[in-house]
Amino acid sequence: MRVALCQISSGDDPAANLALVRDWTARAAAGGAAVVVFPEATQCRFGVPLGPVAEPVDGPWATAVRAVADEHGVVVVAGMFTPDPSGRVRNTLLVTGRGQHFGYDKIHLFDAFGFTESKTVAPGSEPTTFTVDDVVFGLATCYDIRFPELFRALAAKGATAMIVGASWGAGEGKLEQWDLLCRARALDSTSWVLACGQAFAGIEGPAPTGIGHSTVAGPTGAVVAHAGADPELVVVDIDPGVVERVRETIPVLANRRL
Repeated sequence: MRVALCQISSGDDPAANLALVRDWTARAAAGGAAVVVFPEATQCRFGVPLGPVAEPVDGPWATAVRAVADEHGVVVVAGMFTPDPSGRVRNTLLVTGRGQHFGYDKIHLFDAFGFTESKTVAPGSEPTTFTVDDVVFGLATCYDIRFPELFRALAAKGATAMIVGASWGAGEGKLEQWDLLCRARALDSTSWVLACGQAFAGIEGPAPTGIGHSTVAGPTGAVVAHAGADPELVVVDIDPGVVERVRETIPVLANRRL
C-alpha cells in the first residue's frame, strides 16, 4: 500500500487551500499513492475565526475534494471544520474517494500550552476507521497523539495503520515531543503511524500553525520517513504484513490486562 503525506502550509482562504489539495493530490497519485493524506486544518489554518468557513461534509468544499479524489482514483484524507449544534465547530478529518465520504471528529481538544481549542471547537467521541484494499486505517488528529488509549482502541477495531493529521504548535521542546509521540504510538499500538503535519508557516502567536516534520514510523517505533520544516511530499510503501509479524513477536495488545 503506497501512501503520500502532503506536508503543506494552508492559509485562511479555503479556495486557495482547495487548489493546494488539487495540485498535491495529482502529484501524489502520479507517484502511485492510493491514499493521500493532508494535515489538520487543510481547509483553513488556525488563528482566524473558524465559524465562517465551517461546512458539512456534504458541503461545497468537501464535495470538491471528493471530486479531486475521484479524478485520481485515490482516497484523500484532509482536515476541515464542520458545524456543531452548540455554535462551535468540529475539527474534522474528511475521508473521501473510492466510494467513501465521511468525517472523523477530533476527540481530544488542544487545551494546553496556552491555547484553548474547546472555546471554539466541540469534541468528537467515536474512534473511527476506514478500509482501502483490505488495509484498515485508524484516524487521529494532532493532540489525539498524546493519548495511547485511542490508538489501542483503533487497533482493537482492526487498524494496522494510523493516520494522524496535525497542525502542531511551535515552542520549546515541541519538535522533540512530536518525534517521540509518533514513535511511541507506533510502538504501543504495534501499528504504522502516518503523521502528516502542517509545514512551518512562521506565523507568530498562540495558534498552532505547524512545524512540519511529518513522520512515518513502523510498528516497532522505527522511523521510516521524516520530512523537514518546509512543504514536502513524502511517499512511502507500508506493509500490513509487518504489523502481523510484529504483533506476534511483541503481543502487547493481546497481553494487556488493563
